[in-house]
Amino acid sequence: MKVFLIAFGGALGALLRYYISKFVNSTFSFSYIPWGTVIVNITGAFFLSFLLFISLERFEISSNFLLFFGTGFLGAFTTFSTFTYEALALYIETPLRGIIYFLANTVLGFFAAYFGMLLGRGKVF
Repeated sequence: MKVFLIAFGGALGALLRYYISKFVNSTFSFSYIPWGTVIVNITGAFFLSFLLFISLERFEISSNFLLFFGTGFLGAFTTFSTFTYEALALYIETPLRGIIYFLANTVLGFFAAYFGMLLGRGKVF
């Protein structure tokens, strides 16, 4: 049952991400920034943080709903939401850990993507 909840939520989240990004990017096609991705990432970060903090501090939310909406839907909608929640949770616990986690993901992720681009273009090895 848990796998089904995650998979179904993930399918819906991925589809919504695709359609929102497509709509926003076509609406702002004059821009040099892919605003669809920005909107999806910021929205996902807000909803995952809201969901997890409200379930930890204010209300009991069923584990099935957390699996469907948090892990499945928002996980497929954007993995950025998980990254930002974890960075914030670490920062609240120990600011330095949160900053290191944030910088490690963004800086190392950027260079990993850059290396992948070079490798994909045949510029390395």
